[in-house]
Amino acid sequence: MTDKPHYLAHRKRLRERFQRAGATGLHDYELLELLLTYAIPRKDVKPIAKALLQHFDGLAGVFDASQQELEGVPEVGPISATLIRLVKELCNAYLAERMKKRDLLSSPQAVVDFTRMKLAGLPYEAFLVIYLNTKNEVIDYETVHEGTVGHAIIYPRRIVEAALAHHAASLILVHNHPSGHPEPSEEDKRLTRTVIEATRPVDIRVLDHIVVGRDSYFSFREAHLLPG
Repeated sequence: MTDKPHYLAHRKRLRERFQRAGATGLHDYELLELLLTYAIPRKDVKPIAKALLQHFDGLAGVFDASQQELEGVPEVGPISATLIRLVKELCNAYLAERMKKRDLLSSPQAVVDFTRMKLAGLPYEAFLVIYLNTKNEVIDYETVHEGTVGHAIIYPRRIVEAALAHHAASLILVHNHPSGHPEPSEEDKRLTRTVIEATRPVDIRVLDHIVVGRDSYFSFREAHLLPG
């Protein structure tokens, strides 16, 4: 009988460590390695996991990468790239579900967690609106514009029309800064005032405007920058 490939025993040990204690004690490359074992059954995937982390500068970069970018890494095929992207989308769906049925004024971290996962890693600026009912619970959310790096054109009238169509009582505005720095620009402040002025005649409140970066966020509400 021929000897079994060495990586099979290693995979078994990784699975057992994860089953016992979850991610505790596992390095980032080992977590990614374990994930890749479900897409690449007959190969030592440790070098691939390490190559991905190096190429995209960490786990966040790996999960923010596009299908094409992932497949551009040697030995990462369409199945592996799809699995990685699926995990990211499952995380988005999980955090979106956690955000629902909560009073978001008393649970603002749920909004931050969801929007950072969804927007912070994008290479371009995107503007998202969360529509809320009278209990400050999520009705729906949508990305109303995607722009180039550092610039997104927002039309307040479109936001008002969408809010009325959703029967929203209030809104939370969110956009990302691809630079990674969430401090609002003067343009961000002007836009916030413009949207508030546009929604006031139809009795729809803007509860917050959150700017997300890769590692942090800025809340207009927490900084007391929302116009009265």
